[in-house]
Amino acid sequence: MLRSELITNIVIACQLAVDYKLPIILSTVNVKTGKNAETISPILEVLKGFPSYDRTSINAWEDKEFNDAVNAAGRKKLLMAALWTEACLTFPTLDALREGFQVYPIADAVGGTSIAAHEMALRRVEQAGAQLTSVTQLACELQRDWARTTTAPFMVKALQSNGSFLRT
Repeated sequence: MLRSELITNIVIACQLAVDYKLPIILSTVNVKTGKNAETISPILEVLKGFPSYDRTSINAWEDKEFNDAVNAAGRKKLLMAALWTEACLTFPTLDALREGFQVYPIADAVGGTSIAAHEMALRRVEQAGAQLTSVTQLACELQRDWARTTTAPFMVKALQSNGSFLRT
């Protein structure tokens, strides 16, 4: 997947979470230490007003603030996107599964350091019990019924944004 497609999918997933009023936990790693850059601006624009938890641990699940935020959300189903599939997605997914969460990695809203690394990480979390999904599937699953006219425009916009739904 091209970098531009990945960014588009991540932004769409974030916008869907905002539109459907899902709890959002944004995390960065080593931004405060200067070792890494802040979340890219297209994502920050969508998530304006949401706190960001900066951590030093590669595995977000091991960060107390992040873990507390997840538990405070009171949900047992977690949608996950990440920077690197083989680290930022895999490690917290495996830990969350062990703690009884249902984890839904958004496979086209996360990238690996290589295609092989991405695919192997997705296979690993799937074998551990994660249920892979895509941005398009996420939009349809959140909407579920065209009769929900208040939220239907959110689904249509998301699917038009990534080319899944043609504009008429």
